[in-house]
Order: sequence, then C-alpha cells, then structure tokens
Amino acid sequence: MSTPKQLADRLREVILNGTFIAFTNFKDQLDQVTLQQANQKVGSLNTIALLTFHINYYLGGVNNFFEKGALEIRDKYSFDMPEIKSNEDWQKLKQALYTNAETFATHVEALDENILQKDFVDPKYGPYIRNINGMIEHAYYHLGQVSLLKKMIEIEC
Repeated sequence: MSTPKQLADRLREVILNGTFIAFTNFKDQLDQVTLQQANQKVGSLNTIALLTFHINYYLGGVNNFFEKGALEIRDKYSFDMPEIKSNEDWQKLKQALYTNAETFATHVEALDENILQKDFVDPKYGPYIRNINGMIEHAYYHLGQVSLLKKMIEIEC
C-alpha cells in the first residue's frame, strides 16, 4: 500500500518534476507551449489549454476540500474554461496548475496513513486512497493527450 508521502511524490512526478512513468510531466510539456499552440484546435480534440484547465479545476477543487471541508466542484463544470486571450492568461493558468499540484501534494503528504482507507467526503466516492490515485491516473491520462497534441501541432506548423 502507498503512504501519503509516496502518493504526494507520484502527483508531483506527473505534474511538476518526474519522468519515471511517462518520461515527461505536465511542466516539461507546457513550459514550451505558446499561447497559439495552447489554443490551437486539432480536429475535434480538446486544446492543450483546456486540458490544463481541466486538471487544474480538479486539483483546486480538492484543495478547497482539504482546506475548507467542502467539495464544491462538479464534473459538468470541469471544462468551463474562460477564454485564454493573452500570454499573461496562459502563464497564469500554467502557474495555477503548478501551484495547485504542489498544494495538493502537500495536503496528501500531511494525511495520517489511517485516513487513506476512510471514505473521502461521502461513502459514494470510496476511500481517500482511491480518490488520490484517481487524481494521479487522471493527470497521466491527460498528460498523454497533451503530449500527443503537441506533436500533432508541431507537425502542422
């Protein structure tokens, strides 16, 4: 079983600084993405900016739960990104992702190991460990999409 520290490190790995599983991470992928690339549509696929917003939405929402005890995010809003119009908007979104990832990892790291098997928010969500692993797996899923979108955009240019 994973410890809170191991879970926190896995989250940091996929978003901020790791290369063990995917040989990359969100920060590596996003740091070289321009505003134009972030907003560029490839067929009917989501944009890099939208996928960044989506992952950040969940991290911020769960951080809010850890800090205030309320889970106020809803799946139906997880793609409701305000328009990214400027480079400043794009930089702020990326920084928000990095900050929320570190905050989330810090909250997870601070958990008592005994809480990992307890229900997260409501029994319908299952235990903390399932939800934390779900956040990590969700980030890896979208990291793969971001990596492929970058390659597709580079080929088009």
